[in-house]
Amino acid sequence: MTRTGAAVERTSDGRRLVVTRELDAPADDAWDVLVETRTWPEWGPSVTAVRGPDRISAGVTGEVQIAGLGLWVPFEVTTFDADARRWTWTVARVPATGHRVEALGDCRCRVGFEIPLLASGYAPVCKRALSKIDRLVAR
Repeated sequence: MTRTGAAVERTSDGRRLVVTRELDAPADDAWDVLVETRTWPEWGPSVTAVRGPDRISAGVTGEVQIAGLGLWVPFEVTTFDADARRWTWTVARVPATGHRVEALGDCRCRVGFEIPLLASGYAPVCKRALSKIDRLVAR
């Protein structure tokens, strides 16, 4: 059973709209999808391609190509906590979504996107991304 949700939460980056989806997959598998840049175009509806390292970590920089525009914009990973399975970034120097994975057991997890409140209109895009992540980890 897939459960999705959305709620305003207080995060370490302030109040954010958090969109989540529970997956029938180990948390480490979902985490790998979020931190391996080669998978971003597969699940990120707004990302066509990535230039940068294959796997992100704290302070990593690179560029993403914006879907539909073809523009390359810089990104920087601003926080990265592998133990907590959470990372945030800026895109074109603007605070963007946070990403997190919570283990709910051996083979179940919750993946979430933390959206700045001023960008809450991005929630449908994040819900679509969560659906794609669900399909990727099920492979």
